[in-house]
Order: sequence, then structure tokens, then C-alpha cells
Amino acid sequence: MSAEIPSGDPTLYLPFAHGGPVLQGYLRTTPEGFVVEEELGYQASGEGEHVFLKVRKRGRNTQEVARAIAKLAGVSQLAVGYAGLKDRHALTTQHFSVQLPGREAPDWAALEDDSLQVLSAERHHRKIRRGSLQGNRFAIRVDRVQGDRDRAEQSLQRIAAAGVPNYFGAQRFGREGQNLQRVAELFAGRGRKPNREKRGLLLSAARSQLFNQVLASRVADGSWDRALQGDVMLLAGSQRQFMYDPEDATIGPRLDVLDIHPSGPLCGRPSRALVPESDAVSIEDQALQDRSDWIEGLQRFGVDGDRRALRLAVEDLHWDWTGDVLQLEFRLVAGAYATVVLREIVKP
Repeated sequence: MSAEIPSGDPTLYLPFAHGGPVLQGYLRTTPEGFVVEEELGYQASGEGEHVFLKVRKRGRNTQEVARAIAKLAGVSQLAVGYAGLKDRHALTTQHFSVQLPGREAPDWAALEDDSLQVLSAERHHRKIRRGSLQGNRFAIRVDRVQGDRDRAEQSLQRIAAAGVPNYFGAQRFGREGQNLQRVAELFAGRGRKPNREKRGLLLSAARSQLFNQVLASRVADGSWDRALQGDVMLLAGSQRQFMYDPEDATIGPRLDVLDIHPSGPLCGRPSRALVPESDAVSIEDQALQDRSDWIEGLQRFGVDGDRRALRLAVEDLHWDWTGDVLQLEFRLVAGAYATVVLREIVKP
């Protein structure tokens, strides 16, 4: 069974967990108003055939910088590694590796301009791999804020204590959700065949949309932050999975302190990921009943299934009001989106 994909941002109408935003304001008025600092969790080893670069970029996306590094070093872009994609419309600190076996490194200062600074360059023994990331720290300014600050304070306190739904953000789906239209064409065998990189982005967008549909159902019925019969649970900050045991008296307290989370599907082929049962699988089947063609498409393209936490802990959340400006600082685990935190507080 297939369903039409609406045009536009597919995250606009996802249900809110904390009543919806009570503020209006302006985001990203400058890149300095949206600061992201990557946390790899390790440092350069000081030796090896790779160069470990730490850069600060402004108004440039990750792949653009990777291409510039490869060009200067005279290597294929496959020799350049990074842990994750960072937004163009931000001031971001990010790490790259470039493989230069038995070669002197070029003068990295040649990369620098108003949009890019090289903060450090050291030798390292291995390539930075996609996903090898602990998390990201954010410092975000909301300008010209209007709305009920008392209610906003209450929302921020709830978010700090209970987290937010772990939706995939709008960035995942391309401008105005265009990647989802292309997903439908890909699975139907229509249109131009995408290259490997673009195909990977489209398959990721498809999985993300399916996950968001399941999570939206759990937010709507109030079960996004609690365990249901048959749930696959995830240990916070890891991919360790286990089945919910209603006889385990520790589950409730661990949920309360955000140590564990219920999970939703990253659809694909059967894999080592645990399979939900009972009430949990009924909700997933109902939410995805019109997406069987997408699930089959993901399986056909060799994507392995997995699980993702339904809840996102917003760590070290601090905020400050200065006139009509709200400054927010917080940390998120790898793979999470700052925009899904912001959407619970402020309507841009």
C-alpha cells in the first residue's frame, strides 16, 4: 500500500510533547547565533598516516569543507573522514582526518578565509569514521522573542527533566522535504538514478520519515516516554537493547532519570536488532500500515534494520534572558537534532 507524500517540511505538523511553543522569535539571524561544537570523545594520537584537523567553519557545509581539504592535499575525497554532517547556517567546530601515508602535509593555512579557520593539525593513527561521535554542544540565540515567558520557563524546566521526542529534524529531508519526493521515485523506479552518495541520503530520509511516523503516534497517545508491553528498550547513550520486563521494578525509576528509553524502528532488513512485541508492535504496524512499499524498498536496497530511542535527553540545559533575547545552551547525543528541542519552545 502506498500513500502520497505531502510537499513542504514534513516535521511541521508532528505533535508536541510539552504543549507546543509559547514563544515566537528569530533563529539563525547570523551564524554566530547558532554555535555547534563537536565532541568526538578522543584526541589525536600524535602519530600515524592521517592528519587530524580541527576546524571552525562559518556558512559552509561539511561536504564542501571535505572537498576543499581533499583538493589541497591532492587526495581523493574518500581519503577524508569526518564523524557527522554539520549545518551550513551555523558557526561549527568540527574534526576531519585526511590520509597522507609517507607524505608531508600541505600548508593548511591555504584553506583559511573568512569562512574557515584551522584550529589545529596533528598526526593520527586512523581515519575518523561516520558516526564516531559522542555528541554536540549547542549555544543558540533566539532574537526578538515575544510570548509568555512564565510558561516558557515551565516548558524549559520540563524539557530539562523529561527530555523531548527524538524526532529526526527537517534537515534530514532536504529543502522543503524534497528528498521524500525523490524517495518515492527511487522506490518506484522512476526518475534519474541517483549516485551512491545521494542514494544514501534518500534511504536515510526514508527511514527517518518512518521513524517519525511511529514516534508521532507515541507522542499523540502519551507513551513516548514510558514503556509499553513488548517494547524494545535502549540504554541511554548507547545501542544496547533489551526487552521490557514488566516484572522488573527498576524500569520505572530508570525511565524517570532518563537512564533508559523506549525505542522505535529504523526500518530495513531483519538484523541483530531486537523485535518489538505485543502493544509496542501493534502501534508500529498501525503507524506504518501505509508505508509497506517504503519498508520493502529499504530492504531491497540492502538497508539493515535497527532501533532508535524515542526520547531525547537534553543534557546540561541552561538558559538566560537578556532583553528580548533568549540564549540557550545544551548538549545532545550523536544523531540528535537541536531543532527538535527548539520546536518545543519557540516558533520561528
